[in-house]
Amino acid sequence: MGSRAGPSRFLQSVLHNGIGRYVCQLKRISIIFSKNAQSSLGVREFIENGAIDYANKNPSTVVYVAPQACRIPKIVAEYLNGNVREETVTNKTSSQISQLLTKLTNQSGLDIIRIRKPFHTNNPSIQGQWHPFTNRPPSIGPIRPVKIDSKTHSRSIWIDRTRSHQRLPS
Repeated sequence: MGSRAGPSRFLQSVLHNGIGRYVCQLKRISIIFSKNAQSSLGVREFIENGAIDYANKNPSTVVYVAPQACRIPKIVAEYLNGNVREETVTNKTSSQISQLLTKLTNQSGLDIIRIRKPFHTNNPSIQGQWHPFTNRPPSIGPIRPVKIDSKTHSRSIWIDRTRSHQRLPS
């Protein structure tokens, strides 16, 4: 095993999501809270003020509100791939709950793990990854901006590091 313990994977999208049209991976949100507990005060405020706005912004997500005799309020998120995430919202404000719901909505439902590389392909190139300096000879030196003489209004392009230059016709 390598020096980093724990699971890792390559960067990927869920079922090529976003290639055609975007499909929100969050299927269902259940808000479980107590009608009387002090720890559910922010949840009750969110339900009165922000739950309808959230449901209108996310028509593909079903929102369930379940008042139960519980001491710890929680939000249960169910995703299309079958994963379920529970987040406790004890003593959180309405805006914090709104931010949490936005975060859960934007996630794919996959576990958050270390990404091995920011890119991956199933058909690797034997030539390596391309970048803008791939075929640039090292003798040219660093890239500099085009310099314009203010007196003659002609363009000068610097060729190498020795500051010799070549005049181009204007």
